[in-house]
Amino acid sequence: MILHNKQIAIIGGGPGGLTLARLLQLKGSNVKVYERDLDKSARVQGSPLDMHEESGWAALRKANLIEEFKKNVRQGADKKVIVNEHAEIIFSDHETKSGEDLGNEPARPEIDRGALRKVFLESLQPETVVWDSHFISMEKQNEGWLLHFKNGSSAYADLVIAADGANSKIRPYVTNIKAFYSGVTMVEINVDNAEKATAHIYALLNGGKIMAFGNGKNILGGQKGNCGLGFYLSLKIDENWAANSGLNFSDKTQLLAWFKKEYSAWSSIWYELFENAATPVIPRPIYCMPLDQTWEALPNLTLLGDAAHVMPPFAGEGANTSMFDALELSECLTSDKYNTLQEAISFYEVSMRKRASKAAKQSLENGERMHSEGALGKMLTVFGIK
Repeated sequence: MILHNKQIAIIGGGPGGLTLARLLQLKGSNVKVYERDLDKSARVQGSPLDMHEESGWAALRKANLIEEFKKNVRQGADKKVIVNEHAEIIFSDHETKSGEDLGNEPARPEIDRGALRKVFLESLQPETVVWDSHFISMEKQNEGWLLHFKNGSSAYADLVIAADGANSKIRPYVTNIKAFYSGVTMVEINVDNAEKATAHIYALLNGGKIMAFGNGKNILGGQKGNCGLGFYLSLKIDENWAANSGLNFSDKTQLLAWFKKEYSAWSSIWYELFENAATPVIPRPIYCMPLDQTWEALPNLTLLGDAAHVMPPFAGEGANTSMFDALELSECLTSDKYNTLQEAISFYEVSMRKRASKAAKQSLENGERMHSEGALGKMLTVFGIK
């Protein structure tokens, strides 16, 4: 096997990095995951993830983690309500959608990010994850790389895999291709103790998720595992809007005034999101890698997930694509089909870029529909709702 006696370093302990670590350990590989978080509970995890049959589910099956996954599924979190800007319900599947049959893997059950992380962490060998390892730089050493971290430590690896997200510090060692601004910015709003703080919206969600479409702007959100809500205002706006707006994103009064102006046709029911938001509210410009990106494969370094192909979230493929990257990469690296690491990496990267380009194209197209005039009707058509 081409990984025999090789030390593998995975940079980043998100879904993709942890999936890869699990799959490689099942094949007997020597793996370390270097994660910038101080420990396993250092970061507040975001909104739930839904697993797709052909990607996330496939990776979980290969990792022998389906049963553990099922124990942590959030029942009903995949149910959705579609509303207009006045919060009038246009479609709901809460009454018609039965509970997930988790034996039927085409279902898309949801799991909290923290719970998914825990499932993977508990599946790994002790001390696989090296916490407090904020990657700074690396340099070539022998046939591999000497990695340097913010805490002053260093580590050698024969093979490095970047799973460090959209702002990857390792990607420039592979390619100088950069992401472009999609034209959309999402403003992240989190609400704690939502049942009391935002009673009207909490009741509208009813344990699931909500999508509000109106006059070229959206509000998208759902419940989180900590009794809170996670919402995104999504709109077409200048890339540098957040820096140039003059808004204090910790001032709820300013933000509500901005919302009333920017979303002027929207119902006052949405005001309670701002009145009860945990601050600061976070503006997130949405980027996408070029659909035709390509580079020459290296013999000791590759990318997966957002580090390789960041894309808008409007097709729900982010974590699923990252986990499938891990599945495909692990199979290439542990296959007897390839004579060298570079050959295995090249095959993976060609396939990965093709898959990612297709998903990114779909995400961009959905984003255009969601932020256009008549978005509500267009998105109902996408969902197959008459």
